[in-house]
Amino acid sequence: MALSNKRIGVFVEEGFEDLEFWVPVMRLREEGAIVVIIGTGRQTSFTGKHCLTVTPNINAAAVDPATLDAIVVPGGWAPDKLRRDEAVLNIVRALHHEDKIIAAICHGGWVLASAEVIEGRRVTGSRGIKDDMVHAGAIWQDVPALRDGHFVFGRVVKDIPSFCKFLVAALADG
Repeated sequence: MALSNKRIGVFVEEGFEDLEFWVPVMRLREEGAIVVIIGTGRQTSFTGKHCLTVTPNINAAAVDPATLDAIVVPGGWAPDKLRRDEAVLNIVRALHHEDKIIAAICHGGWVLASAEVIEGRRVTGSRGIKDDMVHAGAIWQDVPALRDGHFVFGRVVKDIPSFCKFLVAALADG
């Protein structure tokens, strides 16, 4: 399996986009990755936009970023809450400084903008966050998915297959 022994964190908060969370989680597990669900600690389980629930394995404040090979930020309304959590931002910044894979789909890019790690990077995501990403110094592209260095971005739910393809390839590259 292409991702055996890779430890991938996936953030979750209330109002996550169910498909943008579950499809990458299942795809990463299918490739042999160890997926760690990371919450903010605000509550013990979170409900997605379409009523699926997720119980985190660990809270962001307890995560040692050195134990992660990558992080994934699903979309929905959750990123607006995630980007307000300093422990979440610190994880993103730590992985960025180590050039580890950081992936975001849809509104997930908000977290990266708040962590101040996307200046000069090519990005995509939901059209609703375009202005925020550009104001954070990113170069907006309206494409289904893309990779720029150690960053992987996906646009919206219909683009999950392209996002997962880029994500798995980036992680397999090491």
